[in-house]
Amino acid sequence: MDLFEAAGSDDARTRQPLAARMRPEKLEEVVGQQHIIGKGRILYRAIQADRLSSLIFYGPPGTGKTTLAEVIANTTSAYFAQVNATTAGKKDLEAVVQEAQYRRNAEHKKTILFIDEIHRFNKAQQDYLLPFVESGTVILIGATTENPYFEVNSALLSRSTVLELKPLTKDDLLVLIHRALQDPFKGVAADMVQMDEDACDFLAEAADGDARAALNGLEIAVLTTERSDDGYLHITLPIMQECIQKKSIRYDKDGDNHYDTISAFIKSMRGSDPDAALYYLARMLEAGEDVRFIARRIMICAAEDVGLADPRAIEIATDCALAVERVGMPEGQIILAEAAVYIATAPKSNASSQGIFKAMDVVKKTGNLKIPPYLQDAHYKYASKLERGIGYKYAHDYPRHYVDQQYLPDGVKNEGFYYVSDIGYESRLRKWFAYIGRHFHAEEDKNK
Repeated sequence: MDLFEAAGSDDARTRQPLAARMRPEKLEEVVGQQHIIGKGRILYRAIQADRLSSLIFYGPPGTGKTTLAEVIANTTSAYFAQVNATTAGKKDLEAVVQEAQYRRNAEHKKTILFIDEIHRFNKAQQDYLLPFVESGTVILIGATTENPYFEVNSALLSRSTVLELKPLTKDDLLVLIHRALQDPFKGVAADMVQMDEDACDFLAEAADGDARAALNGLEIAVLTTERSDDGYLHITLPIMQECIQKKSIRYDKDGDNHYDTISAFIKSMRGSDPDAALYYLARMLEAGEDVRFIARRIMICAAEDVGLADPRAIEIATDCALAVERVGMPEGQIILAEAAVYIATAPKSNASSQGIFKAMDVVKKTGNLKIPPYLQDAHYKYASKLERGIGYKYAHDYPRHYVDQQYLPDGVKNEGFYYVSDIGYESRLRKWFAYIGRHFHAEEDKNK
């Protein structure tokens, strides 16, 4: 008996956890994900017409990936096989494929293969599936909490439609909670449960978009609450708070949440929003992110996004990185906060970083252009016979310690790399260049 056959058994339902008992069986019972299962949407049309192509369901825990697979299992005319990548191996896949080939040839019947936690399959296991997905021997439905573009074979992805499931809203979760409270068979109504609305609100909020977490929290409350004299289980806000004491931070140091959070952190500093920078810093710290990784990103942001608009930014970022290593946590969070706030509030210029990016691109395209002879090394005997260093103008011999001289090779002598802004310290550079009589590329002239 597989997952979906067990779910259909009345006895099994009464023994299953509340979250499993409440799993929808029909598309109309699914809460949330209207962007893919709303009427007229791609998955709604495919399920209603029983014309599925290979799919990858991607989203956080408790958003309905397995639920949608079960709905498909209950509605499709195709044979539905399922494996879990945490326990299945290549032999299991070979058995499914052999049966699918026989079913296709002998019975003219399609096979849908649902693979839960598909990101757990290694490259060889995923590669094995590829020809059978491509030939239509199996229609693949994969479910994963990890970003499939990082974890799933690109060839499989190219033959599948990736559908991202979103965390459920508070209103979605309230629908599920009330449904469980009112259902006498699959839910807890038979247990004579009365739950205060503020307790429902708290549970929906604390579940953080995860239907399973919401229903598990309700079940814990039901199982641990003593029955009152009136025969009811009264679940109040304090009881619910006791059952769910802390909202966990969804964060995988090797996965999507890691990259999304650090991206938001950097973009908040770049966008001069210290409040958002502190918020995302707190999320990373709460989730146990490596403080050295955070410090490195702050230093990079100081150089790339603040640049010479505030030369102190890289100094402060570097000093804070060293201080965090010496002080450690939890006090290190204060040091990281100081660095993040400084970078967020500093004036911004990416002139230096854009300059090196352009210079690298030009070097790749032009190769080893000849360096002007007067700039070449002349600190060896007979260098003058090779005309090395001849004609070089020593800047300190001239007024204001500057002399106009060509430094770039002839092939790129008119190229501009550093376009100085008029922000912060760079505005002083403009005045300095004007004072010594040196031409400079102004930021506003970049696209002329």
